[in-house]
Amino acid sequence: MIGVIGAVSGKISNNSKILKTGDKIYLGDTILSNENSAAQILLLDQSTFTIGSDSSVVMDTFIYDPKNNDGKIVAKVKKGSLKVISGLVSKKNPDNLSVEVPEGTLGSRGTEFQTIVNSKAKETRTLLIGPGKNNTLGLRPGAVLVSNKFGNTMLNKPYDFTKMKQGSAPDKAKKITKKQLKQFKKKMKALRVAKLEGSSKEEKKAIRKEIKQSLKDQGFEKEEIKVLIKEEVQKAKEERIAKREEAKSEKKAKKEAKQAKKKEAGEKKKAKKEKAVKNQKQKGKKK
Repeated sequence: MIGVIGAVSGKISNNSKILKTGDKIYLGDTILSNENSAAQILLLDQSTFTIGSDSSVVMDTFIYDPKNNDGKIVAKVKKGSLKVISGLVSKKNPDNLSVEVPEGTLGSRGTEFQTIVNSKAKETRTLLIGPGKNNTLGLRPGAVLVSNKFGNTMLNKPYDFTKMKQGSAPDKAKKITKKQLKQFKKKMKALRVAKLEGSSKEEKKAIRKEIKQSLKDQGFEKEEIKVLIKEEVQKAKEERIAKREEAKSEKKAKKEAKQAKKKEAGEKKKAKKEKAVKNQKQKGKKK
């Protein structure tokens, strides 16, 4: 076992079954997501892998020693999108977390980044999200080395972006446009309302218990487990709050649209009545 499913939206499966929140992920698993589906995986070194819609990601290599945080992580993206927030393995040695794509390799340097593999166009787009050099948390500045046998490009500023096509070196790093950023966010849209959605208190408790035991079996200390569980619960809470706020905004917008429509209908009716009265008066004058 190398991790657990922290959240699911839509239909997610591995080599043999449909996956749900709390299910274990094993070395060699191929995680598949349908259209408008997504999943978040919490790996045992605290790395977070978020798999976007219509994607195929293979958990190729996972070596981790919790006593000294040594190890190596390699994931292969065959198609679709993967967002990575690096954990303890990358914190100890940034070179030890990498993502392989059809056109080359993405070498993480202790960071958060997202990649989209377009198998039809035979190209991979990669976005560095952060953190920046002067981040307030004192974290190592993020960077991603995008490379293949034809050349390489280093993304080392938040929201640096590059494109890598099959048979050629990666493009030079440039700041992502609003339109391009929208495409990256769209791939992860399905997960916004997925955090433990539809689970009862008992089911949530059972999921947390299973995650806690799994982490304990892998050698995590009690305090580390508490932090991990607390982080996942907090993320779930934030997602639920965001969902409620979004629902409120939609309800308000619908109400305002309905009122505007009603007002417009009333004004049309009034105008029609006034026109009828005016026509009646004109007829009376002619007589």
